[in-house]
Amino acid sequence: MTYDDSNVFAKILRGELPCHKVYEDDETFAFLDIMPRADGHTLVIPKTSAMNIFDVDTETLCTTIKTVQRLAPVIRNAMKADGLLIQQFNEEAAGQTVFHVHFHIIPRWAEVALKPHAGDMGDSETLAANSEKIIAALEAA
Repeated sequence: MTYDDSNVFAKILRGELPCHKVYEDDETFAFLDIMPRADGHTLVIPKTSAMNIFDVDTETLCTTIKTVQRLAPVIRNAMKADGLLIQQFNEEAAGQTVFHVHFHIIPRWAEVALKPHAGDMGDSETLAANSEKIIAALEAA
């Protein structure tokens, strides 16, 4: 299998599809998941073409996880979460649905169940409000 540049994340990177962006630098991009498992569920992707952990180069992987580490406390604080779940899926059998390597940062609250992976679409107004909270917290950090 080779990288498919028509995947949804590639289209977001090219500006062909909208998203609720929360962060961008020269090498990475972060935006809210449109099918959030919890409020503030954020995806972090590299700007390079790689399907998953099996074909991403080490430098890109390191740069991407550094962005995850930078955003994690910001998202936890912005969403007033008790903790965070960091997920990364590889191959369809493991739950990967978009074949562009990515990390999920999912805020968690005690006693609140997660919504299903790749479940229902999030409400656009809620997504916009959550992205504004994260952006404001990032700017304040």
